Amino acid sequence: MKSRKILTICCLFVMSLLLVIACNNQNQPSPTSQLNDKPIVIGYSTWAGWWPWAIAEEEGLFAANKVNVQLKWFDGYLESLQALAAGQLDGNCQTLNDTIAFAGDAVNGEVVVLVNDNSAGNDKIIVSEEINTIEDLKGKKVAVEEGVVDDFLLALALEKQGMSREDVEIVNLETGQAVLAFVTEKVDAVGAFAPFWLTALERPGSKELISSKDFPGAIADLLVLSQKLIDEQPEQVQAIVKTWFDIREFMEKNPERADEIMAKRANITVKDLKKFEEGVKFFTLEDNLKAFTPGNNMEHMPYAAEKIADFLLKFGFLTKIPDLNQIFDARFVKVLAAKQS
Repeated sequence: MKSRKILTICCLFVMSLLLVIACNNQNQPSPTSQLNDKPIVIGYSTWAGWWPWAIAEEEGLFAANKVNVQLKWFDGYLESLQALAAGQLDGNCQTLNDTIAFAGDAVNGEVVVLVNDNSAGNDKIIVSEEINTIEDLKGKKVAVEEGVVDDFLLALALEKQGMSREDVEIVNLETGQAVLAFVTEKVDAVGAFAPFWLTALERPGSKELISSKDFPGAIADLLVLSQKLIDEQPEQVQAIVKTWFDIREFMEKNPERADEIMAKRANITVKDLKKFEEGVKFFTLEDNLKAFTPGNNMEHMPYAAEKIADFLLKFGFLTKIPDLNQIFDARFVKVLAAKQS
């Protein structure tokens, strides 16, 4: 009896020891368990300020920040906007203009957490040979993708000269088709972003009339995430925001490798990539902090959002302005800035 009791005690001790070891092993993260199991899916498309995301994928920067992100490339920008609004993506790279246009109907909400860049010349109004001033556009056919950034750029340029959108004949076409219509001389002018304006300038005698460089802050290019993701995984959102600035550091330290990755993703040559560099103003953390604050010009997103919303409402692209206070969340750039100060 005594030996059986001792044996029982020993067995219980061994079982308890094994249980403790098993529990401890479960609490010890494996190299992959630190990452979120289900990937966070972020869309991006052909814009020079968003091509750098490909660097994070190629160089393992997401994994270095312990966040599992799957980048989804869209050949058509509009498709990425629709996918985020429908809840098919966790985030998307898009402009402030388009965020306002889609936010009201987005099933999971849309929130700006990061400014990647401002267009500083990579959005252009290209015109035919005989057009030399904004006033010369009166009565002319201008091909633009209605309601999106280059339409807004056109409206700002016309407004500056005391004109309005009604003074020109708008031809509503997807940007690639708009450029084709211009090159084949079916329209007199076109609004296009990089890299499409390269093709527009192939029309003999064509030239740039205005660009986003003339309107600082008017076209902000952003990382927009769903409110659902922010509510459920704020620590992963923080890691994604940090990854962006790691990308920028990589670009500065490894320019040749960075250009190679971006050119490959954009399906252009490195030589052509260089043509777009001056037309993008990448934002630092300090630029981000300023952009999120209220102000009295387009360099402050809350102000720009009001101007854009008025434009979209005036021309029927919106029937109701969404709550603009709900589309900005500066906490993630603020946390990162505080850590680096």
